[in-house]
Amino acid sequence: MTAGAGITASAAGSEPMKIASAASAFPKNYYSQKFLLEQLQHYWGDQLRNPQMLARLHRNVTVEGRHLALPAEKYYDITTWGQANDVWIEVAQELGEQALCLALHHAGIEPGKLGALIFVSVTGISSPSIDALLINRMGLPGNIRRMPIFGLGCVAGAAGIARAADYVRAYPSQAAALVSVELCSLTIQRDDLSVANLISSGLFADGSAAVIVTGDELASAGPEIVATRSIFYPDTEEMMGWKITEKGFRITLSPEVPVLIREHLGHDVDAFLADHGHTRADIGSWVLHTGGPKVLEATAAALDLHNGELDASWSCLKKVGNLSSASVLVVLEDVMRNRRPEPGTLGILAAMGPGFCSELLLLKW
Repeated sequence: MTAGAGITASAAGSEPMKIASAASAFPKNYYSQKFLLEQLQHYWGDQLRNPQMLARLHRNVTVEGRHLALPAEKYYDITTWGQANDVWIEVAQELGEQALCLALHHAGIEPGKLGALIFVSVTGISSPSIDALLINRMGLPGNIRRMPIFGLGCVAGAAGIARAADYVRAYPSQAAALVSVELCSLTIQRDDLSVANLISSGLFADGSAAVIVTGDELASAGPEIVATRSIFYPDTEEMMGWKITEKGFRITLSPEVPVLIREHLGHDVDAFLADHGHTRADIGSWVLHTGGPKVLEATAAALDLHNGELDASWSCLKKVGNLSSASVLVVLEDVMRNRRPEPGTLGILAAMGPGFCSELLLLKW
């Protein structure tokens, strides 16, 4: 299988785009994995023929606790997809506003300087989309360019930064904001006892993150986005995603995902770097989507990263679970705040998701 490479976002002589800030926001409801396991065992009740298998799956994902959009007891009141989606619309606005306000503050950017607002999610739907609701809620510029994106799933955080870079490359005096909100708990299916849904019930969680990307004419101390690449793997659409039913989102999650990562990610990263005169040995920072333990292990094997290079990803997975599109942004926030590389260090930011596809960004800190 041959992967198709997307267009590189920057080239020799082009204006540098920078990541000015990254910030996260979470629901106030935080629970230990042990508590959530007990709640799910009660939630499924007699339908769950092997409670010990659920407990084993929850242990194996290495998550210690997760945030939920609602207090745990409120999930029993949700009986339709419409009810779940109404909660998604309400909470997505609250968390999206919190994350975007923090990101703007950290970047020192006034809301009026935003030229574009990209919103990504794969756990709910709204029309007008959440970005439009945030414009009203926050008083953002009336001429802001809106780009709501649905369906990219876990890869959307990296892809959203790349699309923001595309925008500010064309408009170097402006800033673009990316907002991701994922409320995975609202997609849980009570009558789905598949292994994929049982794993998801222990792995995925709720949260939001925002990133500000600035053009060359705006001062920023963040990492430069040197180049980006989109890669699509043909005929792999059944590996990951949702089946949309009258009851909402039903998870599709193939055990073959780690195999695909091992087979392709190393080559894809090497080819991307070679096109810009670099090798993997030149990379001193890795900001990668958390996925899950098997995904991170496959990533480490594919890229030969065995000396703590993925510690930030493992840490975020442990603390807050897999946040789908927001995960790589939360890892980015942690690296920018707590693990910032030395100036001049080259880095890779990457995520993979439904399609199946991957998104790569070459950064210079």
